[in-house]
Amino acid sequence: MSATELGALSLARPLRQGWDSDTPPPTGQLHTLVADYLRVLANERGASAHTLCAYERELHGFAAYMTEAIGDRAPDRIEHTHIRAYLGTLYERGLSKASAARALAAIRSWFKWLARTGHVEQNVASLVSTPKLPRHLPRVPSIEQMNRVVDSVSEDAASWPARDKAILELLYGCGMRNAELTALNLNDIHWANDAILVRGKGQKQRYVPLGDAAAEALRAYLAERSARLAASETSHNTPAVFLNLKLRGLNQPGGEARLTTRSVGRIVKRVAILRGLSSDVHPHTLRHAFGTHLLEEGADLRAIQELLGHERLSTTQRYTQLTAAQLAHVYDETHPRAK
Repeated sequence: MSATELGALSLARPLRQGWDSDTPPPTGQLHTLVADYLRVLANERGASAHTLCAYERELHGFAAYMTEAIGDRAPDRIEHTHIRAYLGTLYERGLSKASAARALAAIRSWFKWLARTGHVEQNVASLVSTPKLPRHLPRVPSIEQMNRVVDSVSEDAASWPARDKAILELLYGCGMRNAELTALNLNDIHWANDAILVRGKGQKQRYVPLGDAAAEALRAYLAERSARLAASETSHNTPAVFLNLKLRGLNQPGGEARLTTRSVGRIVKRVAILRGLSSDVHPHTLRHAFGTHLLEEGADLRAIQELLGHERLSTTQRYTQLTAAQLAHVYDETHPRAK
């Protein structure tokens, strides 16, 4: 389902905090403005399905709280103290600081839009400080561990070995996000240039190099993909690169049999665990490994930023911190004066 389609669906039946989704959608000025903003995210900014669901949940939850607190009033009646009080209710419900920070980020984004469209004079949400979060550096497998995992995809760990090996090669070899991988179409692969066109967050596009190992795995999978489609009982074709095992949905109008991000997560976790990695491995772990290993091997931070599609260099600099943490561990384990 595209972001636009999901946006339309979500606006018809919101994913709400604190009320039953089978009841009629919420009404009132604040809920209407939330719905308007979600349409902007879906139709104009190309927000992902995940972002739309998260913003819908957070903003309708906040709108419901404010409607109960001050009545069905215009958003310019909302003060920063109301937002702080709402975050307090999230803590009372047992939500973590990370969850409260996500809610605040959604509210800030909404108020920024409200200010730009003239519904409020200023973004009062910007006056509320973000909860301080503990800094967790992602645990990244070593180069040797990643090579072992990617090189050993077989029938004991994969339902479709050729496909699953190509998935791992692209996640680790190209540093793609899970959603970017599943969104790939056949015409995004530029064989002549050894590159893949990747559609990132906010409809941003970038080209990433297609290395020899990834290209070999992708060619092997695509040959099996063509054979499987030819042997199926359907005459439909699909632009999607990665297909689900049973080609589910291909016979339906507009169906593509495209593999879902959830399925990719299961594939990565199963292969990783069977090859001795931690159970907390997920597709983004391979993206972290891509950036970290490039940095360890001497790649320029700016180049890594471009390859990963990071908007801010500060995001890419997390890999510098990660490498420093690894060096500290090596020091603690090996230097005689560190013990």
